[in-house]
Amino acid sequence: MAIAARPPQRRIYMDANATTPLLPEVFDAMRPFLLENFGNASSIHQQGQRARSAVDKARNTVAKLLNAKSSEIVFTSGGTESDNLALFGVVASGDHIITSAVEHHAVLHAAEELAKRGVDVTFLECDASGLIAPAALTAALRFNTRLVSIMFANNETGVIQPIAELAAITRAHGALFHSDAVQGAGKLDIDLSPDGPLAGIDLLSASGHKMYAPQGIGVLFVRHGVKLAPLFHGGTHERQRRAGTENVAGIVALGKAAECAAAWLSGNAGPECAGTESPTALAELRDRLEQGLLQAIPASGVNGAGHPRTANTTNVFFDHVDAESLVITLDLNGLSVSGGSACQSGASEPSHVLTAMGLAPAKARASIRISLSRTTTPEEIDEALRLIPSAVSQLRSISKSWKAAIESVDALAPA
Repeated sequence: MAIAARPPQRRIYMDANATTPLLPEVFDAMRPFLLENFGNASSIHQQGQRARSAVDKARNTVAKLLNAKSSEIVFTSGGTESDNLALFGVVASGDHIITSAVEHHAVLHAAEELAKRGVDVTFLECDASGLIAPAALTAALRFNTRLVSIMFANNETGVIQPIAELAAITRAHGALFHSDAVQGAGKLDIDLSPDGPLAGIDLLSASGHKMYAPQGIGVLFVRHGVKLAPLFHGGTHERQRRAGTENVAGIVALGKAAECAAAWLSGNAGPECAGTESPTALAELRDRLEQGLLQAIPASGVNGAGHPRTANTTNVFFDHVDAESLVITLDLNGLSVSGGSACQSGASEPSHVLTAMGLAPAKARASIRISLSRTTTPEEIDEALRLIPSAVSQLRSISKSWKAAIESVDALAPA
């Protein structure tokens, strides 16, 4: 039986790992810098100085979220630029770098390009949960290893890597450590202080549109003392690490988003910051959705289950269902989810993350990512628990009917 269509005004969004909604309070903070306070932050007149003051304030707020120094914060256009700046900014021909097979393509493709430029690259394999073993990193280190880049939390499964241990191993070896924290910043406590648990991290990437700021603004943390060659050449912006006029409105928005993220992580998100009150509350919604789906749908499971994951993310497989068909069916009925990374939407190959975890191509193609936002409600979880089992049942029925029809035709064919 087909699922009844939903009114378009009641759409449910559960693809926050692709992008988060812009929170009203974040928009309110940035709005004046799109209209009234439109000055260039490098100008010395009043409009420019108001812009500079706003940029400095936001830099301090982002630094506070990461427990870093404001001078260690470089604003970029987003996570992809931050990843590329980290890799290309410290590595040269003849160096060796190490990354993993489950990285976002912003790191994987950057590493592949570096290989074309004379850099030796090692891609570490993961275990069945998507984790990189510290022993594997230790074994891969070489005398000329310049950089190790391992993501903080996976964008498809939410699985959190043992970053503190991996970074400590790298530092002890004398190499630099970078982490793509696009899916971790604003969701996890990240303490980059010199004496903190993540002191081994030298470079860390984050993106505004994964933490309720607009698309087009990002951050690269560069620990004091790390020399970074710029990708762009022009003005002396960002302490000569990233040339180009600052995106003042985006930076202000990111600062407000960082402020709300800090409150949310501490469990003190008040009415001035919309959404669930804490990571625990969001994880409870995720777990209720996950458990409800597994109970309602046979031959299903969770990829990466049993290991620490970001509070908002689940990656679920439904055997004998094509994920792309399921995503489209759910979309037609008002529920937005994804088959994996938004950057690979429409790709014919199964997820490189899931296949690296050892999933057969058929099971990888039967997996969808559901990523909640801080604005997800219990009522939306209830509706998703109605829609997804119905859609899976419908698609399995169609698949079974087609299989029976094909078998009937084959039986009638002459020997």
